[in-house]
Amino acid sequence: MINKRLLIKKLLSHNDENSFYDKKQKLSLHNKEGKAKFIKHICALSNSNPTSNSYIIIGIEDEENKIIGVDFFDDSKIQNLVNAYLANPPKIQYENVAFPSLPRHKVIGLVTISPNNNITSLAKNSWKYKLGSVFFRRGSNSMPAYGDFELKNTNQTIVAAIEKNASNNIELTLDGVFDFMESHKTAYNPQYKVFKEQFVLCWAGKKTWFNNEEFFSRVDIELINEQVQLFFSALDEVQISYNSNSFIVTEHILLGIDKEEKHYPLEKTIINFKDNGKHDIVKEFLFTPPKFDTEVISHVYTNSNSIVSKIEKSESLSVTEHEDVMRLPTNYLICYLHGYFDAPNQLRKAKEYIKNTAEESTYVKYKQAMRVLRKVKYS
Repeated sequence: MINKRLLIKKLLSHNDENSFYDKKQKLSLHNKEGKAKFIKHICALSNSNPTSNSYIIIGIEDEENKIIGVDFFDDSKIQNLVNAYLANPPKIQYENVAFPSLPRHKVIGLVTISPNNNITSLAKNSWKYKLGSVFFRRGSNSMPAYGDFELKNTNQTIVAAIEKNASNNIELTLDGVFDFMESHKTAYNPQYKVFKEQFVLCWAGKKTWFNNEEFFSRVDIELINEQVQLFFSALDEVQISYNSNSFIVTEHILLGIDKEEKHYPLEKTIINFKDNGKHDIVKEFLFTPPKFDTEVISHVYTNSNSIVSKIEKSESLSVTEHEDVMRLPTNYLICYLHGYFDAPNQLRKAKEYIKNTAEESTYVKYKQAMRVLRKVKYS
């Protein structure tokens, strides 16, 4: 198994990006430009590494090569994005890699692009990049290819050496377990479990009870062998179960108008461990949107838009409106589920105001709401 934290360190030791890896401070997949640039880099790296893996590292300050981290990203549909925009798309995998030096809610994103051995090109227009465009890597730049383009195998030996030097061992596994245990408070009951005598999985979460059902909040799950964070939840509550072969996480979201809230199953994640030293992750989308009175939802949407309009105009908010700001993420999510499809755009307008509010949990709710909106949209 490859220890992904060690792999990232080995890649970063090359300092500058090159034809087999790229590094970014963050991904911006919510806008056309950011999405198009991501697709371009996937295309270029795939064409420049037809017989070896290539990588994009997310959460790195470029000039000083500093590890700054990004939020946990669990969009399992990112492959769909690549498939939609590229002809001969490579298989890609996005993983969240924990680093002890980062805050608990931050990770480094690692995009692995598997070898394709076919010329990859744009299957449709994307921002300023035209249908049929082919890109490749020249040093640290993703460049357009003109004329007849041929795949060249130039990085297979060096990538194989880097991956071999990033192999996991007993010392790294034990260090990973101790790091996990020490970085989680006793209240979150950190623990580990070994599957198939070779996979070491650590998890922690704060136990809560709701209507006589056991839930865990602030859940963190890591596969220590690969140093990959498989699941992280800042606010949402989950139910956890496991057997000798699998670890199962069922995520719920708390939705409702005012204080009349209840849990709704959102998604089930099943981590299956196999005898051949491999594992896979299966996700099952469970969400059935709740239905509320249409007049009430219309009032909620109108009131939310009024608050956002005041925020955009830098007008002062009343005490009641300040309290309503804390509910904006949840209210806009509920509005979207009732057909107000402009709700995400309205919520984004208030992002900076929410981010700077004294109540930090409101911004966490904002990020959670946007994550759920993304899941609902793709599913």
